[in-house]
Amino acid sequence: MALCDKEMESGFLNSSESFPYVEKSAFTQTEHNIVAAYLITAGVVSLSSNIVVLLMFVKFRELRNATNAIIINLALTDIGVAGIGYPMSAASDLHGSWKFGYTGCQIYAALNIFFGMASIGLLTMVAIDRYLTICRPDIGQKLTTMSYTLLIVAAWLNAVFWSFMPIIGWAGYAPDPTGATCTINWRNNDSSFVSYTMAVITINFIIPLSVMFYCYYSVSVTVKRYKANNCLDSINMDWSDQMDVTKMSIIMIVMFLVAWSPYSVVCLWASFGDPLKIPASMAIIAPLFAKSSTFYNPCIYVIANKKFRRAIIGMLRCQTRQRITINNQVPMTASSSPLNP
Repeated sequence: MALCDKEMESGFLNSSESFPYVEKSAFTQTEHNIVAAYLITAGVVSLSSNIVVLLMFVKFRELRNATNAIIINLALTDIGVAGIGYPMSAASDLHGSWKFGYTGCQIYAALNIFFGMASIGLLTMVAIDRYLTICRPDIGQKLTTMSYTLLIVAAWLNAVFWSFMPIIGWAGYAPDPTGATCTINWRNNDSSFVSYTMAVITINFIIPLSVMFYCYYSVSVTVKRYKANNCLDSINMDWSDQMDVTKMSIIMIVMFLVAWSPYSVVCLWASFGDPLKIPASMAIIAPLFAKSSTFYNPCIYVIANKKFRRAIIGMLRCQTRQRITINNQVPMTASSSPLNP
């Protein structure tokens, strides 16, 4: 029994040495409280607004089509971060250090990476949808609900893979210098961390952004060609709403790029520079920026898409379906068939 106790104690000490939960935070308690206030406010706004978006799709069946299924899944990723990531991080900031132990750190960091990777995968699906709908309708019209389902599942499975790898030893998760949140352990910039970071940035950042750029560049060229030939009226689609959906998609991707760029910079800095020289303020601002996408997406839906705007405003005013006219705004052609409930 005594031998067993000694082994358990030794294992605990080794775990503590490799995973410092109680190290001195780089932030004062006042700074922690400010961050906690931001997280609580952002979490409440994000959770409530994304729930409204989901309720909109529940209430208006005509919105439940194949393309908008991607938007539904994006809202689910935002709810995941707002409902799990924000509360744990805010509680730790109020505590002054990470308070959920080793297992909590692994779960928290993995979920944040998971939802982030899923978001960029789904945004890539949106860009591909815009390209096929506007530039290649011959292909887009052949896509079925099952085709979109497989694309969405692929985005989620990709996120599962990259979020799970640090748990089994490719890189790792640990508290950041503030001690109040967990993320990729970029302070341990060994070969495992560098290879994981380069793979993630290439596969989940550079390649998706390249695909998005190509898709939206092709969309802009196609639109200009149609306008130059004065043939918009002959195209079998609601062109005004096509532009609404495309504009909304582009804004979402630009904002996602803005949100995740600081985090990518921190990882690259840690990979090719001295991670100890990364300022603590940058270390906390980077993940906060990354999380910010959870509450501005609903704003983009309302601002950039008339159909969504009508539905959400109608819901907030407690109007009945009969008093809200949204059927005359169909956001796509090839993928406008309703999904089965």
